Amino acid sequence: MNAAVAIPLEQPLDLTALIHEPRASIEPIAAYLDGLDHARRVAELSRTSRSDQRRLFELAGSSTALTLEHFLPVGSEPGVGVVHHGRNTLPVPRKHRFFAKTMCRPEDGSRRAFGYNDSPSKGWIGPGYFVLHETAGRPEWEERGSWVVNYLSAPDGPVPEGWPRVRSNREGLQRLVYHGTLDFMRRVSSHVSIGSAYRGQTALDHYFTLCREP
Repeated sequence: MNAAVAIPLEQPLDLTALIHEPRASIEPIAAYLDGLDHARRVAELSRTSRSDQRRLFELAGSSTALTLEHFLPVGSEPGVGVVHHGRNTLPVPRKHRFFAKTMCRPEDGSRRAFGYNDSPSKGWIGPGYFVLHETAGRPEWEERGSWVVNYLSAPDGPVPEGWPRVRSNREGLQRLVYHGTLDFMRRVSSHVSIGSAYRGQTALDHYFTLCREP
């Protein structure tokens, strides 16, 4: 009796495969990520390499512009943190490639966000506070992304109880990691954005994904 011949099944969808499709575009990627639950989205993003994220950032250039509500959904209150789970492409031990950016609306009602980095190195490097704001009005910034994580600025108003002490990125070891850094953000899907890191006007060819908790 002849053994049954295995018939290859269609390959299941995979984020990396979608990113590197010869005719890849951001729309199928967004639809795929929107169709996953939060845990699956985080898991898919956790496997992305630098080349994956570089390509994803390029594709996201054609996406619709981000809004503040992508980072801080309608109904989020000032002083209440919203968590975005991150995966970066830095050449560091694996556990240091995973972090969270926690953001909140400022109490003054301005259309920006205060935030900090919750990472395994926070205890000895520092929280890396930032202000997230639009790039509108700065043409050289606008083409990089519609919003920027600006480490040149720190929150100038109250932050939620329990957050680390607010301090400038000029202090201590933070200066080596965060000072002078600008992360330009593009929209990937309803919950996911991607950033490209710059030091001053120089692109560092390092990227990170953020996935907002539902």
